[in-house]
Amino acid sequence: MEILARNWRWIALRGVAGVIFGVLTFINPAISLASLVLVFGAYALADGVFTVIAAIMNRRGERHWVAVLFGGIAGIAIGLLTFLMPGVTTLVLLYFIAAWAIVKGGAEIATAIRLRKVITGEWLLILAGVLSVLFGVVLIIFPGAGALAVVLWIGAYALVFGIMMIALSLRLRSWGKLSGAPRPA
Repeated sequence: MEILARNWRWIALRGVAGVIFGVLTFINPAISLASLVLVFGAYALADGVFTVIAAIMNRRGERHWVAVLFGGIAGIAIGLLTFLMPGVTTLVLLYFIAAWAIVKGGAEIATAIRLRKVITGEWLLILAGVLSVLFGVVLIIFPGAGALAVVLWIGAYALVFGIMMIALSLRLRSWGKLSGAPRPA
């Protein structure tokens, strides 16, 4: 737990990336599919890298790090697939995004369940995981909703998820101060 508290900044950075991505999609909802592909690929890749870094930094003595690592690897894979296949159709992109959100959400829920006896406030991570899974399921059920709606859904998801990650990071930071966890050098 001390390791998580010491590295709360990585979770905050994931949250900030989500908020920035979400706000940008609302500022320009008429974004082209090509731009959506590149921006989503960058977001999934960055989120995946930050998640893998957080998992690896928190692996000592923690069992939940494998679930976090799996979610991060899924983000990296989906981000890279998005860049390698820029001509992907809207439908395929939606399924990439849906699969990423469902896998990522499942990993977040599993991590929160394992942390429930260690920290308070794990419900934030569970809520973020449920939001991720629901977002993925909605994309699968309604793939023809239109590119503009999808851009707004993605933006809303990223914004809410980002806010939850920032809230979680602040809770971890507070826990670290209260517990006397050593600060990083």
